[in-house]
Amino acid sequence: MNAAGGTERKRRLERKGRRAEWLAALALTLRGYRIAALRYRTRAGEIDIVARKGDLIAFVEVKARRDLASGVDAVSHSAQRRIRDAGSTFISEQKDSAQLSWRFDIVVVSPWRWPVHLKDAF
Repeated sequence: MNAAGGTERKRRLERKGRRAEWLAALALTLRGYRIAALRYRTRAGEIDIVARKGDLIAFVEVKARRDLASGVDAVSHSAQRRIRDAGSTFISEQKDSAQLSWRFDIVVVSPWRWPVHLKDAF
């Protein structure tokens, strides 16, 4: 594959990921969550979506995959560690951090299906 083909493939994958994040955010919003941050970045890494429902913060990793199993499998142990570290940073920045509980979720977005939200996935 030449450099131009690699760049185009990267752009396509980036667009696919952004669409998946948008759909996941929409699904969470319809379930009563407020989106506190999209693509929250820290030195530790990035969290796709930070959603809040009352005193609960959900750190959400979004995966666009053909099926649920491959979406869950795509969240590696190193990715989980990165998300946990970034989540700790987010919590430490909140004025009401002592009152908050938090968890780590996965939303899998598959073609022609509504996003599947796995609560407390890791």
